Amino acid sequence: MDEQEILCSIALTRINYFSLAGMLELYRRLGSATAVMEHRKDIREVIPDASPRLVEAFKDVSEPMHRAEAELQWDRANGVTPLCMLDDRYPQRLKECADAPLLLFYKGTADLNQARVIDIVGTRHITLYGIDITRQFCADLKQLCPQVLIVSGLAYGVDVNAHRQALQNGFPTVGVLAHGLDDLYPRQHRQIADEMVRNGGLLTEFLTCTNADKMNFVRRNRIVAGISDATVLVESGPKGGGLITCGIAQSYGRDVFAFPGPVGSEFSKGCNNLIRDNGAALISNAEDFVKAMGWETEKRLSEVRQQGIERELFPNLSEDEQKIVKALSRQNDLQVNILTLKTGIPIPRLSALLFSLEMKGVVKTFAGGMYHLLN
Repeated sequence: MDEQEILCSIALTRINYFSLAGMLELYRRLGSATAVMEHRKDIREVIPDASPRLVEAFKDVSEPMHRAEAELQWDRANGVTPLCMLDDRYPQRLKECADAPLLLFYKGTADLNQARVIDIVGTRHITLYGIDITRQFCADLKQLCPQVLIVSGLAYGVDVNAHRQALQNGFPTVGVLAHGLDDLYPRQHRQIADEMVRNGGLLTEFLTCTNADKMNFVRRNRIVAGISDATVLVESGPKGGGLITCGIAQSYGRDVFAFPGPVGSEFSKGCNNLIRDNGAALISNAEDFVKAMGWETEKRLSEVRQQGIERELFPNLSEDEQKIVKALSRQNDLQVNILTLKTGIPIPRLSALLFSLEMKGVVKTFAGGMYHLLN
């Protein structure tokens, strides 16, 4: 990624931290952070009704640019990758959201555009019931659908248990933070955070020296929801961050699931109420979840591969399947995040279509999540 684009993106993030309305609209209209900076003196030519505060913020960008240079220097020294919206590694699911961050800071190894991504969230006051649900769900999911990225917020309770069970079952897992990557909250989770960097990662929209303020946790929740195909609520009181994440996921058109709990249990009230109000689908195990998502099990796919797939000479392809074939015929061996850009098909739908094409013997997956069109 071009260094100037990274610096401009960091600077815009610095300006946008103060909740200036219109920044993302400005970015989307002009197509890059560099272009926004180039047009900083004629903002109203791009957005005629731009707020006075937004126009004023661009009159002197020396401080944000200076801060961007220092930030980039720190990132490079500490193994952190800034992900601009133009970067193919930026989470494409999140990019679809109306309030997506202009830039993310990432330290880790996981592909943020993996074919299947879920987030597991809930109360910080997890009970033995919630611990057991999380453990069994991850263990069963590993058998049914082993290629999944599990996301959460690295907080106490459900979050850290989700990360812990993901690691124990060999899933990559990403923690979305409410502060800069120069710190960790809570600090008691440093050991598991280090493990996650090796098999997953840590992700944030916040620059270094940003404290874990209360409002940042709410902002963090939209990334947790936006990066995922589905949100799974394990346990929750009648109010809480997990419910906020579920609400955001719903607004993004993503699937939301909840485990029911005992009537009268304080930390199952949120789940039970959400299910009652049709805010989440009820699941009792990983099999329920996989079926509801329409994800065929990796076990079944493995069996089909072992049996050998006899490709149809002229397979009946849907319109969207034809779009995928056309994209791969122009440039073969593409990852999901590139295919979604070339076809305009959202990743959750694209993943299901690619599975169908593989079952028909039209495409084949290679190492690194690369899809190859068979001749």
